[in-house]
Amino acid sequence: MEASTDFLNLLDFDISLKILTYLEDPSDLVRVSSVSQSWRNFVIANGLWKQLCLRMFPQLSRVAHVIGLNKCRATEPVEAGSSYSKEWESLERNDRGYALLARACTSFIVRDCISKAISASSTDHCPEESIDNTLVALRASYWSSKGQSNPEVPERLTYKLADDFCVITEINIRPFKAYFQRGEPIYSAKAVRFRMGHPKGPTDVGNDLLGDLSPGSADDKFIWTYTSQEFPMAQESRLQKFKLPEPVLCVGGILQIELLGRVQRQEMDGLFYTCMSYVQVMGRMLSPTFGVEILEPSGKFVLEIKNNTLVEFKPQSNIPSADQLVRRFRDLQHIAYIGHILQGNVVVDMDEFETGEEEANLP
Repeated sequence: MEASTDFLNLLDFDISLKILTYLEDPSDLVRVSSVSQSWRNFVIANGLWKQLCLRMFPQLSRVAHVIGLNKCRATEPVEAGSSYSKEWESLERNDRGYALLARACTSFIVRDCISKAISASSTDHCPEESIDNTLVALRASYWSSKGQSNPEVPERLTYKLADDFCVITEINIRPFKAYFQRGEPIYSAKAVRFRMGHPKGPTDVGNDLLGDLSPGSADDKFIWTYTSQEFPMAQESRLQKFKLPEPVLCVGGILQIELLGRVQRQEMDGLFYTCMSYVQVMGRMLSPTFGVEILEPSGKFVLEIKNNTLVEFKPQSNIPSADQLVRRFRDLQHIAYIGHILQGNVVVDMDEFETGEEEANLP
């Protein structure tokens, strides 16, 4: 032990920095920062936590600066009030913020992140076939587009996430199987693509902004900062999982699903429709540890540390419970049932609309 040496003091600075930037697991960088005070200072001075986060989430390149609780203990003996002291405080604040962020993005529980439906580019019958139905994990609950003679016409479903700052890992979608139509056709899309972004206006997306959206107007209200690749969708009535190649940091809390192409023609009118039964967005919500403030028109944002410890998001009390969603769905189901009779569709018994044990387990 007496002969042990610190390789950071022996190696060239660039080589030492290169070695430590190869660390990809946040727990490894935690261990490095705990070796000694000199190693801790090396991590802070060279922004290794920020570099790690940027490799994990390129979206963080839009961070203008980090603000937060002033609870960082100075580790460098500097003169109070000097410019170097202020610079070191800023470096420590960044170190603390990005260290918390990296750990939260890999340790927080993955859960359903949807808060509410905002709008659909078109809806065939409202409210019985509205986008709100895609939030209910029941077999007979669905959203339907308007019919089109051209099967290449796309559709868009836009949602507000439960947090303005979250990490999205996968989106799960179940196409609708029309049990009340002959042959029980499945109205899937040919492919799907996902976009994430934030409102063009204030980042606090309230009812005033969302309530004024007309069908198809979402692109006028939001700025998209991420667009995924296209994923093929199977014409199968099951929950299809679309896992993103890398987790995506959504800043602004808006997600849009693009349904590209139609595969099913309705027998009654000869038009192509797209219908989705259930949508689920899986990810990690980063509140209340973090907050964001988007700076317009640059599109950059301020990363705010609201808590110096990792505190996970808890669902808000105003989010409808499973029982409330089931009751609401039952009301819409009866409206839809009557509508199908009046339109002359082939309708099955109401027992067909009852949910199975598995489908009744809402997230």
